[in-house]
Amino acid sequence: MSKQHKTIRDLAADLAAGRITSVELTQRMLARAEAHRAQCGVAYVSLDGEQALAEARASDAARAAGIVASPLAGIPISIKDLFDVQGQVSSAASLALADAAPASTDATAVARLRAAGAILLGRTNMSEFAFSGLGLNPHYGTPVNPLDRSRIAGGSSSGGAVTVALQMAAGALGTDTGGSIRIPAAFCGLTGFKPTASTVPLTGAVPLSRLLDSAGPIAHSVDCCAILHAALSGQDISLDAPAVKGLRFGFTRDYVGANVDAQVQQAFDAALDQLRAAGALVEQFDFPELLELPTINGGGGLVAAEAWHWHRALLEQKGVQYDQRVAARIRRGQQQGAADYIDLLDARRRLIAIARSRLAPYDAWLMPSVAIVAPELAPLEHDDAAFFATNGLVLRNTSVINFLDGCALSVPCQADGELPVGLGICGLAGQDAQILRLGRAVETLLRVHVHR
Repeated sequence: MSKQHKTIRDLAADLAAGRITSVELTQRMLARAEAHRAQCGVAYVSLDGEQALAEARASDAARAAGIVASPLAGIPISIKDLFDVQGQVSSAASLALADAAPASTDATAVARLRAAGAILLGRTNMSEFAFSGLGLNPHYGTPVNPLDRSRIAGGSSSGGAVTVALQMAAGALGTDTGGSIRIPAAFCGLTGFKPTASTVPLTGAVPLSRLLDSAGPIAHSVDCCAILHAALSGQDISLDAPAVKGLRFGFTRDYVGANVDAQVQQAFDAALDQLRAAGALVEQFDFPELLELPTINGGGGLVAAEAWHWHRALLEQKGVQYDQRVAARIRRGQQQGAADYIDLLDARRRLIAIARSRLAPYDAWLMPSVAIVAPELAPLEHDDAAFFATNGLVLRNTSVINFLDGCALSVPCQADGELPVGLGICGLAGQDAQILRLGRAVETLLRVHVHR
């Protein structure tokens, strides 16, 4: 859990006890967001203050009448700029969609948050069309890391992570196609959860990859993510956390363990040591098939193929308005034929089957969420080679889980005073509730260690 920041459950308790109202809470977060903008902060692309306060007043009235929809009732949440909100334009932080018609209905994920009583504060900045793990945006500006303004916040859900880190929202709705929730969570010292792709409908969201896109939360704790995921998925997430003693964790040096920053490696190894000391079985296993992924995805992979399908007409009409680095990655999909796409699907099925066998002995698979700490922004803005090389390294570990149709948490595991490092706690399709339960136990253990 991020230090000195109240969790969603803390805020819900404050609301229930009358220590604060939803209007007061919303006003505080809007004031921080306005102050952030006044200091040239670009985490939000738009704020919806009047509507948010109207929702907060209605929430307070409902609570006074004994109606509390969920633990999210009255809690301010930020929304990534690719989700439809009725009456608003979903631009995906791109000029190419800036003049699109306003949405006639909420996206399913947004409607579910609204039904749970959440207060929608505004739309958050992102990598254009969600197609980068770095969070740079030449149109709306690049959100910078709240812990070191010379560094990136990570992408593509960059603005969402910054809104949570700077207490401009209690949680953020993001998406994750190759790591776009977990990367900014890891870089900003937050917790992010990428669910199994099929668990949260993406109706009403600008797509990147129809097979790999997932919608999920960035917040201050595993419990916050579980509360948000319960609302988004409609699933009942159990609140109990197992004892760490006797849990079985596997990690591999194959692919996801290579070329890891010294600081990241040190934090990861320390986390493994803490788990072992608490009685967990933590052992290394071999997963050499992961080394095939660069070849499998050598033509741009499923993301480029599926992004090209959606963007081809828009690129023809408005290609000059795109971030040209994003446009170049999308156009790689034009080079793939139907046979190439089917080869990708076959390779994915094969690796998923192998993963089931490799991971069968373990309750969860652990890896560094990202191989490096948040890099500095300046070199990435002006050097295409540095941008693409860094983007590939940042996405490498997280994208494995999307390719394998899995689910994963990123929880902070750095020592006090160091740049944030994320610990990836990963599972396969349908193991969402198990990963959230294990994540609670691991988070509690790591928090005790860090603050000791």
